[in-house]
Amino acid sequence: MIINGERRIGYDEIQARIKRAASGFRALGVAEGAPVAMMLRNDFALFEVVAASTALGSPVVPINWHLKAEEVRYILADSGARILVCHADLLPQIRGGIPQDVRLLVVATPPEVAATFAIPTDLTDVPAGSMDWDRWRDGHPESQEPPRRAAAMIYTSGTTGMPKGVRRMPMRPEQAAASERVGAIAYGIKPREDQVVLINGPMYHSAPHSYGMMAFRNGCTIVLQARFGAEELLALIERHRVTHIHMVPTMFVRLLRLPEAVRQRYDLSSLRFVVHGAAPCPPEVKRAMIEWWGPVINEYFGSTETGIPVWHSAEEALRKPGTVGRAIEGGIVKIFRDDGSLCDVNEIGEIYMRQSAVPDFDYHGKAQARAEAGRDGLVSVGDVGYLDEDGYLFLCDRKRDMVISGGVNIYPAEIENVLITMPGVRDCAVFGIPDAEYGERLCACIEPDLAEELSAAAVQSFLRERLANFKVPREIQFLDALPREATGKIFKRKLRDPYWADRTLAGR
Repeated sequence: MIINGERRIGYDEIQARIKRAASGFRALGVAEGAPVAMMLRNDFALFEVVAASTALGSPVVPINWHLKAEEVRYILADSGARILVCHADLLPQIRGGIPQDVRLLVVATPPEVAATFAIPTDLTDVPAGSMDWDRWRDGHPESQEPPRRAAAMIYTSGTTGMPKGVRRMPMRPEQAAASERVGAIAYGIKPREDQVVLINGPMYHSAPHSYGMMAFRNGCTIVLQARFGAEELLALIERHRVTHIHMVPTMFVRLLRLPEAVRQRYDLSSLRFVVHGAAPCPPEVKRAMIEWWGPVINEYFGSTETGIPVWHSAEEALRKPGTVGRAIEGGIVKIFRDDGSLCDVNEIGEIYMRQSAVPDFDYHGKAQARAEAGRDGLVSVGDVGYLDEDGYLFLCDRKRDMVISGGVNIYPAEIENVLITMPGVRDCAVFGIPDAEYGERLCACIEPDLAEELSAAAVQSFLRERLANFKVPREIQFLDALPREATGKIFKRKLRDPYWADRTLAGR
């Protein structure tokens, strides 16, 4: 069963819908390997579209529903998708970006999504003259074709240049079995177990997508939260006896800032396996969550390109504070110096890794970019870190985010992990800005809690007590809200780029 607000749908009914949608896609000319694009919030229709296209051996192309017309036009053209399934309320922002040769199927925006995002009622219905997804789907017979399997083509965030579509090679039978085993380790989702999975991350994002579809393949009860809210999450856990959740560290921070009376109000005893990734988690935050929720907090490290090669449990997190884990089944991790030689134990370098249980990939139409990302059969997405003597990986920062000030390498993630623990700091981002003397200097942008009054001097004093002086930002800014995706990930580029307009920095 899938639950969205007060609406529910059983697996028998949704599987019948999927077979009808697969017949419809085939009637529109979808052949094996031909992509189907979708711009959908987490909803029943999302599972229908993904499973129907996958059954035909065609990759689905999830599109970030924050994007605007020209951004969507680029992804549709780059991917070659000739079908787009979209929620009704998202149409106004993209209608000018849908090419004439792309067939548009529109899904009415459900009431729980409309309420969460304060969407006007006149934007939730399928517009006159548009093809209604439900009517179109139900106008076709159930497909009798044997189902195939195809990985989604996820477009990366595009922090350097235009977004790139990660397209996987066909999955061999032995890889399919290995992939399910790795998923069971990393996500805790296993077949034939009584599992209630809560999904609150947008499934256009690689990790929530793979997590949600694994839960679907295993027949779990799936609870959809339209958008993360800290107390609402606790209420959903208690109401539905949730056992599994995928989260990001920002969610932990907001949960921990709930008043103690609110935190103690809800029964969370059903939780068995909570996993987080997407960004480093400050050790203090991880420890506090484990103390509250118990040893159910797990963490993975990977990317759209690499899959999940690295994972660790709550017990390991307490024993190795700050680690993002070590290689699991099929995982390979190596650290390289700039000259291509392997780093020693505890030596910082660029991280190259791969999960061999998932097929290799190409950046769709960008062979050169794929070649530049690889080394010794492994892939780098620009992360910097080191392996300790026990093989545990520690992440320092993104290579492109590393600040070089006066010849000293500074990793903003280390500063952010300390700054986020300061009372009154709701969230933060640290990055380098131009400096005539040192090349770069540190700037911190802070989103304060409304109830707290902070000053630049107080922030610097807090950091100076905990970090070397050269790691204390000289510039402190306070913003009402930091720019971010729905995943909670901060768009640091939007904060940093204005400082570097019309300037260049060697190595960036």
